[in-house]
Amino acid sequence: MKKILVIGANSYIGKYFKKFVDNNYKLLLKVEMVSASNGEWENKDFTQYDVILHLSAIVHKREKKSMMKMYEKVNYQLAVNSAQKAKKNGISQFVFMSSAAVYGNISGCITRDTIPRPITLYGKTKLAAENEILKSQDKDFKVVILRTPMVYGKGCKGNYARLVKLAKYLFVIPNYHNKRSMVSIENLCEFLVNVVVNESKGVFYPQNDSFIDTCELIEGIRKDSGKKTRRTQCANWIISILVKKKGGIFQKIFGDFYYDKTLI
Repeated sequence: MKKILVIGANSYIGKYFKKFVDNNYKLLLKVEMVSASNGEWENKDFTQYDVILHLSAIVHKREKKSMMKMYEKVNYQLAVNSAQKAKKNGISQFVFMSSAAVYGNISGCITRDTIPRPITLYGKTKLAAENEILKSQDKDFKVVILRTPMVYGKGCKGNYARLVKLAKYLFVIPNYHNKRSMVSIENLCEFLVNVVVNESKGVFYPQNDSFIDTCELIEGIRKDSGKKTRRTQCANWIISILVKKKGGIFQKIFGDFYYDKTLI
């Protein structure tokens, strides 16, 4: 049985992952949690674990330039320090939860050759942590980087929660189609299990088998709430124009942003 220590005891993904493993893989894996915000992880004995899963991060905040030091401290330095401690303590695998935010305003299809160009403090510090942690990888210390797209599921916070809230009021939506990579919390947890069991290393791009169409997603959310939705093509021309403005809200909602299916 492999023992996994999750750094980020209060994280949505961490809590769900522990429950997921306990319900489905308790004979293969054992998950324990430790808090990062209060420094508890620093006093934890890593030597009793096989895998460290680092989930702690600052995310879903309205960014300001004055917050740069805080982002660097949590998203970069904390991640790097925990990886260094893991290697020093003989841990065989370190899994770092990064993000599709490392690609910034890139639109369309993301391939293995797409160069990350983060524009947010979150994306910049995640990419910096990726690069530094990967330097520590060797034959005895496997590093896994997960560039997750939007994660969704019951109780999920962040962009998906905001979309659910917005959907309640959109009884008329454009008949506009796009493609976006997303991953359900269940699929992400299954992916994490496979990464650990297979003792993987490298950069990975977990996503659902099918791409998400934003308008179909909104319509589905409303349907689940017993609400009907009308479609219209009247605004499609202006949406097409606004989607081309990089960094705008329309690009984030209606633009294309998806991983090539050859990526895993």
